[in-house]
Amino acid sequence: MRTATVVLRVLLVAGAVGLLTGCGQQDQQDRPVVLKLAHGLDVTHPVHKGMTFMARRVSERTNDRLRIDIYPSEQLGNERECIEQVQLGALAMTKASSAHLEAFVPELKVLGLPYLFRDDEHMWKVFNGPIGAELLATGSSKGLKGLCFYDAGARSFYTREKEIRTPADLVGLKIRVMQSEMCMKMVEAMGGSPTPIGWGELYTSLQQGVVDGAENNPPSFHTSKHYEICKYYVLDEHLRPPDVLVISTKMWDALSPEFQQALKQAVEESVVEQRRLWALAVEEALKEVQQAGVTVNRPDTRPFREAAQAVWDEREGTEIAEIARRIQAVE
Repeated sequence: MRTATVVLRVLLVAGAVGLLTGCGQQDQQDRPVVLKLAHGLDVTHPVHKGMTFMARRVSERTNDRLRIDIYPSEQLGNERECIEQVQLGALAMTKASSAHLEAFVPELKVLGLPYLFRDDEHMWKVFNGPIGAELLATGSSKGLKGLCFYDAGARSFYTREKEIRTPADLVGLKIRVMQSEMCMKMVEAMGGSPTPIGWGELYTSLQQGVVDGAENNPPSFHTSKHYEICKYYVLDEHLRPPDVLVISTKMWDALSPEFQQALKQAVEESVVEQRRLWALAVEEALKEVQQAGVTVNRPDTRPFREAAQAVWDEREGTEIAEIARRIQAVE
């Protein structure tokens, strides 16, 4: 049934955007080109707002000859389904967590290493430098051209009934994770039981006790309304996997150089705007969830780091470990 649903979505999206792959540069000069961008976030989320800013700037730069239509809230499928559609060229663009993309682009597993970055400043030096450019380019052979990284903050644990202060408190708890090998290994290393569940299904799963908790950044914890069920939030900040904006290589190659340049410039501008929105959203989210009765604590992260070292040890001697070494050497 799920396969049939995915196929139907692909056919519908293909019918909407398929003309682009066959259009030449002359066609783009004569009529507007529409790129469909689908993702799973709520419209109040700062990443969605960053992408709407990008879409607006694209239209302004091209006098509406290039337009990006955005479909949020899993309208065209969950993150994995949207990535697959982009690979096929049936969907022009999507936003996906690097944790979901690692199944398609193995090099991105490096961003799933716990406590990889020292802080936000270090992370953005990496993303805005040569290593960031390399990581964005790694998916091109898979049909996924990376355009930029968006700030998805630091992920931390939130739970329904038990407050987490050390990794020992996770023992015996079922923790929802993304469909990511690295995320699952991290939760296992800390003593929890990783349980992959789709984002759109998580509220009900928490409500029904299918899982005891989850892990995510403050704006997502807030906009998803998971704080209505989970009353404990521990800011251990174990992961900083960014969101990645990707475009189908088929769609990119079909765009004229003028449109490619307009899109690149709009994307760059949107990264700055999205980071500004993100900082405001984190502050507001923590304020709102505490007012709603959530206990927020900032633990000593050393025990979490020590427990997570097992994930690093497993990668010793691999390409992922080498990329991680280069990342940590960035000053």
